[in-house]
Amino acid sequence: MDTPSPMDHFEGRSALYVAYLDAFRAQLADAVAAMDPAEAAGSRLASGWTPLGLAVHLTYVERRWLVWGFCGEEVAAPWADRRGDAFVAPPAEERRAILDALAAQGRRSAKVLAGHALDETGQPGERWEGETPPTLERVALHLVQEYARHLGHLDVVVELADAESP
Repeated sequence: MDTPSPMDHFEGRSALYVAYLDAFRAQLADAVAAMDPAEAAGSRLASGWTPLGLAVHLTYVERRWLVWGFCGEEVAAPWADRRGDAFVAPPAEERRAILDALAAQGRRSAKVLAGHALDETGQPGERWEGETPPTLERVALHLVQEYARHLGHLDVVVELADAESP
């Protein structure tokens, strides 16, 4: 799925954020699904993150910012996607389960964005560590930049993997 064009029309900024997030999520899922399983689960980087770990990380990022943070709902183990600086994929999980969880979180994120005004602030809670919660628009913008940055990282990893494939 291509990212939205500046010429595309959307019914409001929330729909634009959803379109970008959906496109980025689809690009991530397509890249991970197309990779050799060993490449998807392995790391080519000193930090140790893997493409599957990145998919897990971005699922958790959306959950932390929108469900735990903005909506103020309890989230079990909100930081379980990280070990130090590395994004981790639980070893027992299959690629399909990881990508299904990413898609399910995307559907939840779209509902949050569609169901609230962008100038609405998040619920006070542990996520904000005592700070004033940001607006939904600020959270959505953060998620867009998080995906864009990490997809750039993934592009490099895919290129390295492709360069060494027969």
